[in-house]
Amino acid sequence: MVDVVLQNVKKTFGDVEVIKGVDLHIEDKEFAVFVGPSGCGKSTLLRMIAGLESITDGDLMIDGQRVNDFSPAERGIAMVFQTYALYPHMTVRDNMGFSLKLAKLPREEIERKVNEAARILKLEPLLDRKPKALSGGQRQRVAVARALANKPVLILADEPTGSLDTQAGD
Repeated sequence: MVDVVLQNVKKTFGDVEVIKGVDLHIEDKEFAVFVGPSGCGKSTLLRMIAGLESITDGDLMIDGQRVNDFSPAERGIAMVFQTYALYPHMTVRDNMGFSLKLAKLPREEIERKVNEAARILKLEPLLDRKPKALSGGQRQRVAVARALANKPVLILADEPTGSLDTQAGD
């Protein structure tokens, strides 16, 4: 994990300011939760930290380095999306290893990381299935496993337990 600092971070869409000067310091090994009503900007803020949405004004610092202009890959952050963001034509195994393949890791290392994440989240029996053959909770676990497999410095999760059943969440 790493230190994450937001200093007067703002986001506008056209003339509408949707994120209005957020100041936040999340220290190494600290766990933070953004809580608020639907539409208040939680997902936008997460997407800004991940680099998937540009920051209109202010600074985002990760481990003391300003990363506003870094690509998502350069930030070393994984994001678990509210809608899973799984590729329907790929198996669970291929979905979990896709970003590792893009990073040009050796096949053996991809296999090892995918298998480790699958073991942690009890997904081994599902590795050869496609997303349409999974329940919502299983799809969410695949999305979490995909984030874990990449060993990111930071994991951002947007509604990470929304589709998990009680038994899976224990």
